[in-house]
Amino acid sequence: MNWRHSVLFLVILSVVVGVFVYPAIPQDEGYHNFADKRALWAVPNTLDVVSNGLFLIVGVLGIRFVKSKPPEDNSKFSSPAERWAYFVFFLSVGATAFGSAYYHLHPSDRTLLWDRLPMAVGFLSLLAGVVCERTTPKNGLRYLIVLPGWAVGTVLYWYATQENAHGDLRPYIIAQFGSLLAILLLLALFPPRYTRSGDLVVSLGFYALAKVFEQGDHLIFGWGGIVSCHTLKHLTAAVSAWWILRMLQLRTEVSQSASRPREQVL
Repeated sequence: MNWRHSVLFLVILSVVVGVFVYPAIPQDEGYHNFADKRALWAVPNTLDVVSNGLFLIVGVLGIRFVKSKPPEDNSKFSSPAERWAYFVFFLSVGATAFGSAYYHLHPSDRTLLWDRLPMAVGFLSLLAGVVCERTTPKNGLRYLIVLPGWAVGTVLYWYATQENAHGDLRPYIIAQFGSLLAILLLLALFPPRYTRSGDLVVSLGFYALAKVFEQGDHLIFGWGGIVSCHTLKHLTAAVSAWWILRMLQLRTEVSQSASRPREQVL
């Protein structure tokens, strides 16, 4: 391993060890108590349900874009592994619309499972795409299988432990936030293959704002009863996904003379 791989490995290892230093983290049942419980047209929690429609729009637009680029066009995707990684990412974004809407119709641990599954796959498929772009696509398909598969496992593990009254969110926390940290490290440590790398940072910034909204659900709704922070979370998270689509649409391949030598993946 060269020093870049070593730094990436040590930071991720530190995060994993740091998270598992703590005891099991169960799902807080108060999480399901959302601020906006208004029902319109016989749809409970209407705004939290229908605001997921933006995920579906972004997902469909993303899938259409990925599938519309001819294989010989290397300005957007220089390898099939990259193309498939983003296809799975946008498929997950679209599936989140259904999983999250289903959850918000009847919030519970059982329905939350279907909300978290596509989200976890989305996080790790995006990471797989960035790994392919920043290192080499040689082993990209392997990462595309392993990382989203591990994401599914973390959600199923949480649900199984929650059903047995010993809920443990730690693997899911690592899948969600560890993948975002890994993306930032890849951007900082490895040379780009494409332009518009800053768009990934902007996208992660929107997602961070969405998590802030998630924590303050009752706050804004209590001010005027117009919209809750959780509805704003959905809209902001969808903008985060759309920003990645925007990046793909606008980026071009960096000339090899303008970039550092390629690195080999672990």
